[in-house]
Formats: sequence, structure tokens, C-alpha cells
Amino acid sequence: MTNAAYPHLFEPLDLGFTTLKNRIFMASMHVRFELMDRQTERAAAFYAERARGGASLIVTGGCAPNPQGVMDAGAHFLNSPDQLDEHRAIPRAVHAEGGRIVLQILHAGRYAKVDDLVGPSDIPAPINPREVHALTTAEVEQTIEDFVNCAELAKEAGYDGVEIMGSEGYLITTFCAERTNNRTDEWGGSFPNRIRFPIEIVRRTRERLGRDFIILYRISALDLVEGGLTGTETETLAREIEKAGANILTTGIGWHEARIPTIAHMVPRGGWRHAARRIKQAVGIPVAATNRINTPETAEEILRDGDADVVALGRQMLADPHFARKAETGQADAINTCIGCNQACLDFIFADKASSCLVNPFAGRELDIAIRPAKNPGKIAVVGAGPAGMSAALTAAECGHTVTLYDAADELGGQFNLAKRIPGKEDFDETIRYFRNRLPAAGVEVRLNTRVSADEIDEANFDHVIVATGVTPRVLDVEGADGANVITYMDALTDAKPVGKRVAIIGAGGIGFDVAEYLSSPHSSPVSIDSFLDHWGIDRAHETAGGVGEPARPAPERSIVMLQRSDSRPGKTLGLTTGWVVRAELKSRGVRNITGATYTKIDGEGLHIRVGGEDQLIEADTIVVCAGQESENRLFTELHSRNVRATLIGGAEKSAGLDALRAIRQGTETALSL
Repeated sequence: MTNAAYPHLFEPLDLGFTTLKNRIFMASMHVRFELMDRQTERAAAFYAERARGGASLIVTGGCAPNPQGVMDAGAHFLNSPDQLDEHRAIPRAVHAEGGRIVLQILHAGRYAKVDDLVGPSDIPAPINPREVHALTTAEVEQTIEDFVNCAELAKEAGYDGVEIMGSEGYLITTFCAERTNNRTDEWGGSFPNRIRFPIEIVRRTRERLGRDFIILYRISALDLVEGGLTGTETETLAREIEKAGANILTTGIGWHEARIPTIAHMVPRGGWRHAARRIKQAVGIPVAATNRINTPETAEEILRDGDADVVALGRQMLADPHFARKAETGQADAINTCIGCNQACLDFIFADKASSCLVNPFAGRELDIAIRPAKNPGKIAVVGAGPAGMSAALTAAECGHTVTLYDAADELGGQFNLAKRIPGKEDFDETIRYFRNRLPAAGVEVRLNTRVSADEIDEANFDHVIVATGVTPRVLDVEGADGANVITYMDALTDAKPVGKRVAIIGAGGIGFDVAEYLSSPHSSPVSIDSFLDHWGIDRAHETAGGVGEPARPAPERSIVMLQRSDSRPGKTLGLTTGWVVRAELKSRGVRNITGATYTKIDGEGLHIRVGGEDQLIEADTIVVCAGQESENRLFTELHSRNVRATLIGGAEKSAGLDALRAIRQGTETALSL
């Protein structure tokens, strides 16, 4: 065991009355296990796995201090001893693995999706149309008591502490900001009055629970909304929260209504470290950096440079619960890295599903699926080394099968090799790196540059064949589609053919948007922190309210038009929590969308279309075809005709959408079923 590579990460953290074994926390995330059966058992297994993986402190998903504070109807709240049995198993399971766990107390305020939501004022949230009841002075006092009572119950349940959620635009945040607090009593008006609410919650919690109980406070280091706090006000709040008795400040970035991405893939690694640094310089207690910290190198650099004392990892703990253990024992190359896609975590939450992870299908499903020795280990062939094939091969090998993985290409990854070229999606390469290292370590024989035939498969006498041969781009059936000015999305994304200044993109699905992003992006790859902050107008000095200024966006170098046959909204398959960013970006770059188009012909002038019965010409130097894909399943068909036991998965089984989430999960589950 060695800590030589990451000495700051694995330095103990002394809190006075207790010491944490390292500087790696699991940050709070909504997981929504209440939507599933055995919710307490699931939560216990989920958090215990992260404790087993080496996180020194785990923060649970948000638990409301009263029924009005829940995020959704049916979500968790804790306000009565009668509810303690629902919680006790969770800290017990974490403690059994040598970890510590704190309960996050979160009052959703005006973000709550309930009928009787409350706030400091009756100002509704732009992302929630429900009417808001302004708390009376007496109700403010009762809400503070509810927070303290919840903390007392958490201690009784066995939690090591609580995190008081004062960030992201939830109730506490809205008390602090002029944007949402127009009160005229002692809880509004002046800045000292507006921040009394969080100060009193922390002070009374510390007073009631004593010194040997961990209190974290999640502070909004950057509101990223007009009318938010300035940097000076944020520093003052941090110091007052420290005086009130908090042990640790966790930094939150942006309200949920902010129109700036804070955790999605387009945010560079460690992109908000400057905000954590400002808080750290203002206080004497430990400060945790958060958001888009997904490698031990980034985490170590943040601590080494004095930007923070702790790193709190959220989605990365979904992607790999053993992040800390692997980093500590010299196995960083075996870490399954979060790629910031949000597809199975935040997007699931907003679709009323329990959270999981695109790159780790086991996350949140610890009671349902696991790597177990195969009852009858066999000789398995996997054909195709894209996401579906790689996950199937690795899982089968980890279950004890003898596995050979074939691919005609000279590298692993399939469609991920295209995705990683999009500025902001560079982390998709981390998934390829993970499999590149894990497959040989698990005993998989990898044969690249090998287009294996049905005859060769048959002769090798495999017990089972998993066919993951992917897709091929759909050919456009339009006059002139074979012209020199027509290229495929693969040509565009690999720079295999030149692209002119005027571009027509046929197809406005996920790949069409990727191509538009690639061809219009002002960023070099990888996107730098400075470039990102300038692009979104982030006030580094935090002199403005909310920390937002004027974006710096150069004029686009290309004129791009995206077209589709249907009248539906372009990009309807884009992620719930990332799609708005992509659409806003392309709009800011002048990318136009045309729906309901019929393609009539392509010639030297460009793309001829008919819309609403009228003929139009889209003048274009280059036409990029992103009109879907066809499943490449010929091998499976031939194997099936020979009665070879085979299973078709991934894009080869269903080409629509090129769904990596489905592909990796299907590959994993297919291998587990062998």
C-alpha cells in the first residue's frame, strides 16, 4: 500500500473530537430509493459499499426536517422517533465497514413539488410554477426547531453528524439572497437579518447536540443567479457559520434555476476550485471542494494547491464506490471514472426513477445484481468492443468465464471514440481507458484488428457468443447524396474529410447535435477552466451579486443549419439535465434548426429541401449526414442459422438512439445471466 502519489488525499483530517482517515468524502446525492422496494435495505447496502471503498465520510441524500420540506410527495423526512427504525440500519451498515456517515437535512423550499410549498417570501421559482406560502415569523422559528429536532433524531439513529443544506437554491439559500427574500421582519431586509436563519439553525443544533457531533454546512460558494450573494457576503456568511459551530463547510455551486452548467460534462475537471479557495481563505475550519472532481489527480492537485482541505465526490462515487481504496493502493488506472453524462443519475431523478450510473450499472442496484462465480463457467466469445461488448466481456470474465473479445477496429471503444472528440466530452475516453486496463487484468483475451467470421466462431467451439457488432450509418436516399460535398458523421468527427464554412446537418438527434457542437465549438479540446469561466461570464473576483458577468463568446466560424424530417422538437432525446445547455450553446453560435423538411436533392449549391409545400435552398459547402443508423447484425443472423448459442446486444440489437446507458447495462446483465 502506498500513498506516495496522493499524499494530501490520504492525510488524516483532525476535527478535534475525532479524526477522519482521509480527505475523500462522498457528497450528498438524491438517490430516490423510496421509489423502490426494500428502500432502507437498499440505502444501507449502497452506502456500505462506498464505506467499504474507503470514503472517510459519507453524506446521505437529502432528508427533509418536516413534511413541507420534501422534494417530492413520498420523499423522506425525519421529524418523529417513530421513524428511527427506518434509519438505524443505514449507519449500522456503514460503521460495520469502518466508515462514518452523516444525514443531510434538506428543506426544498420553493423547489418542492408539493402543493403547500413554503419560502421566506411568496416569490415562486422559475423552474417550479407552484404558488409559495411565505413563512410567518412563528413558522420561521418552528422551521428552525424542525432542523434541530431532525439533527437530534439523526444522532439517536446512529448517524455521526448532519450536513445542513444551505446551497443550490433550497430554503436556506433563499433566506440569504435579496432575490428571494423581501421580508420586513427580523428574518429579512439587511444582510445580517437575511443570514440569521442559517446561523440560528447551526448555532441551536450545536448547542443541543454538543461538541462531539459532526456538523457540516453546505454553503453556496457561487449562486450564479442575479440577486445572489457577492463574494464578500459569502465570506461573511462562512465566518458566521463557523462561529455558530460548524465543523466543515462543503461548497455548493449554483442554484438549480441558474442558466449556467455546474456539474455536466461540459464543465472542466475541478472547474469551480477557485470558489472553494475563496471560502477556505475566509475561515479556519476545513472546506470541501465539490463538482466535477472525478480523478485522484484532480483531487490531489486541489488539496496540494490549497484550494480546499477535502474533496467531496458525488457522482464519482456512483461510477466507482472504491475510488478511495483504488487510489490509495496504487490502482488508479482501475478507477471507473464518472463522465459527467447525468443520464442515469440526475436524469433518472427528474424522471421519477431511482438513481444509477451509465458506466456502473451496479450502482443503486446492490440488492439486485452482483458479480458472482458462474455456476457453469464456459468459453465465451464477445464480438464487438464498443460499450456493450466491453461491459459484457469484463463482467463475464469477472464471473469466471473464459472470454475472447474480438473487434475489427484497431482500438477499443466503438462509438465512444467519436463521443470523446466532442469538446467537453473528453472524459468518455476515461471509460475506454478503464476497460483497456480492466479487460486484460480480468483475463479477457482481446483481439483487435480481427473481423471474425461465423466459420471461425463455429470452429472455435464457444459455449456462447455475445454479438455486439454495433451500427453502420444510414445511407441517405436522395439525388446527389453520393456527391463529394456529402460526408458521414464519422467523417466529420474524425476529420477524415474537410468541412466547409457553410454546413447543413441532416438529422437533429443526439449525433446531429454532437456534430454541430464539434463543428461550432470555440473551445480547444480539452476545454480549459479559464476558457469555460470566460465563456459563461463567471466573475472570478465574485464582486457581482451571484458571481455572474458578461459571457465572452467569439463570433462563430461556421454557418450551420440542422434539419430533420419530423416536426418534433430537435434533440428530443438529449438528456434532461444537459440538453438545455447544448441547445443554448448552439443557439448562441447561430446554429439554426429546420423541422418538417423533405430533402429533394443535393448539388453544388447545397441542399434543396421542401418545407410546408415550399422549395428552399440551404446553401452549403458541406452536407453532413446524421440520419440515423442501421444495426450491424449479419453475424448474429448467420450464427443463429447454424444453431450457435448467441445473444444480440447493444446497437446491433437496437440501433435507435445509440443508447450507451442501455448498451452497458445490457452487456452487464447478459453476462450475468450466462
